Amino acid sequence: MKTIFMGTPEFAIPSLETVYKNTDLKLIFTKEDKRNARGNKIIFSPVKQFGLDNNIEIIQPKRLKDAEITEKIREINPDLIVVVAYGKIIPKEIIDIPKYGIINVHSSLLPKYRGASPIHSAILNGDKETGVSIMYIEEELDAGDVILKEYCEINEDDTLGTLHDKLKELGATGLEKTLKLIEDGNVKTEKQDDTKATFVKPISKEQAKIDWTDTKENVYNKIRGLNPFPAAYTFNEKNENIKVYKGEKIDKIYDGEFGEIVEIINKKGPVVKVQNGGIILTEVKFEGKKIQKGTDVINGRKLLQGEKLI
Repeated sequence: MKTIFMGTPEFAIPSLETVYKNTDLKLIFTKEDKRNARGNKIIFSPVKQFGLDNNIEIIQPKRLKDAEITEKIREINPDLIVVVAYGKIIPKEIIDIPKYGIINVHSSLLPKYRGASPIHSAILNGDKETGVSIMYIEEELDAGDVILKEYCEINEDDTLGTLHDKLKELGATGLEKTLKLIEDGNVKTEKQDDTKATFVKPISKEQAKIDWTDTKENVYNKIRGLNPFPAAYTFNEKNENIKVYKGEKIDKIYDGEFGEIVEIINKKGPVVKVQNGGIILTEVKFEGKKIQKGTDVINGRKLLQGEKLI
């Protein structure tokens, strides 16, 4: 089975390896190269690096709606195109080319969490379960028929990072099953119920700011749902930006104002008052500094009891 793969980040690599191992992979599409923060080094996407390492032809177009791109795909005449976190909309003229269509590995249990931030959203909303959906691509975003789903429990201590790593492997598992179904002609699909669809946008700067008037559950979910990127943040009274990477819920009810550091727990970190308890700051990063454990923040007297976070 001749295939083309479209993808960009680390999440796509296990699925790309599956396509490479199980099909005749002819071409890889990935997003354009970036420069690092200082602008003096070009950074390849993980998918591009895989292509280079395995001598697979790579294309990095700015846009797919281009006659030359369409013609290139027609020349290859792929049986299937596989898309995993590519980051570009695929036009209908390309969707119509492959014999078996275009399939996508999406990191949620569709129709829930269509869009850009499904893994973040599952943790932010306190979900206990998520998974991946292998689906056909159509013109409407993440709305195609679903071939199969793989399910994954969300643990209380899962972060965006740990759940991302679980789902990228689960996606490859589901993709391998799907490739076999396609080859054997045994694909059965399920239409999505559009009335149950939830659309999630990229995480905004405003969304990442911690609201200390919120419940301990919601604040805790925000901290872990945005770790490692973009990271939940707050400000101290000196207007210093503090990113919070890890925290713990505490049931104790405190006097004082929301956002106030109301207790210091010596072997853990400072406790911030929230609506129905407290949050222990166990891993934070001050602007321009390295990530620190809560105990180091206490020992360095960087956050003191009575201080307020805003």
